[in-house]
Formats: sequence, C-alpha cells, structure tokens
Amino acid sequence: MKNKTMEQKRFTKNDNSFICAHCGKEVEPLGYSSRNHCPFCLWSLHVDINPGDRANTCGGLLEPIRTEPDPKKGFIIIHRCVKCGETRRNRAATDAKVQPDNKSLLIKLTVAK
Repeated sequence: MKNKTMEQKRFTKNDNSFICAHCGKEVEPLGYSSRNHCPFCLWSLHVDINPGDRANTCGGLLEPIRTEPDPKKGFIIIHRCVKCGETRRNRAATDAKVQPDNKSLLIKLTVAK
C-alpha cells in the first residue's frame, strides 16, 4: 500500500494561452492537456518540474534539439535548456484542433543530429 504523504502529483493541468518567448507568436490553449511549447517554432520555457506545475525557477528557453517518432504518442520533442543545459522530453500536439504543432518542423528535427 502506498503512503499518501510520499505520493506526488505528476501532472497539473495548466492550459493557458501565452506569447512565445522565442518567436513572439500568440499560442492558444490546447484544450485537453497542458500546452507547454509553441506550435509554430516548438520552443518552450523551463518552468515545470512536473508537467504543468510551473515550479521550476530556471525559466530558461528550451530549444527543440530533435524529435523521436513514437508509435503510440506520435512525436516526442527533446528540448535542451539554453540556460542550465537540462534536457526534457515532451509529447508533440500534432492532433490539436487549434494550432497543431508544425509537422514539417517535427519531421525536420527527426532527421537532425
């Protein structure tokens, strides 16, 4: 039996619109999950420890360095923080009804080094 005091919430829905800190475009809410990267340039901010919690104080820009195709999840974006160097994995939102992720950029990043 799990100890409830030791359990941590691993996901917090935080689906607000934002202005991309990299390209300056307005990003609308995803609607069904937490949108945490720009669908146009795929950049993000290093603001989460666990998805949606906004508990990371780094705040650096997360550069999309490559993508990995996943048969169940579509594309996984690998980001590297330009401030602290940490890498993060993030599911792409190619199926979004509003502002789906830039599929040609996802494919281009799949063949990147």
